[in-house]
Amino acid sequence: MRFLMMVKANADSEAGVLPSQEAIKEMTDFNEELVQAGVLLAGEGLHPSSTGFRTEITAGGKRIVDGPFAETKELIAGFWLLQVRSREEVLEWAKRCPEPVEVRQLVDADHFAEVIAPEDAERERRLGEEVRRQGGIA
Repeated sequence: MRFLMMVKANADSEAGVLPSQEAIKEMTDFNEELVQAGVLLAGEGLHPSSTGFRTEITAGGKRIVDGPFAETKELIAGFWLLQVRSREEVLEWAKRCPEPVEVRQLVDADHFAEVIAPEDAERERRLGEEVRRQGGIA
């Protein structure tokens, strides 16, 4: 089971304020525990939304909207992608995290079993294999 643990943005992260040395040490200690447990697939901090953009679908096609974005409560400042055995296991990791997090399970191909055509399921399986072959996470 794969879960995404997200750290929400705040005024400091959106302003580009770097965390304290103590906060970085706590995060590094936590990251080290995740790596040693073999559950960390990826984890990164994100630049402020002022450096990003969103796409919107309009009647005329897609439109690009540059950041910053006003509602910091809706923004993500960083994340961890974990591979664990159960929801209970990711819950324990979330409790140990030095930052408050939102945790969501990733959807896998089995989730779409009722609606996906067999040929599309096979395409998804092959794409996942290719991503892993290239060194990515699928």
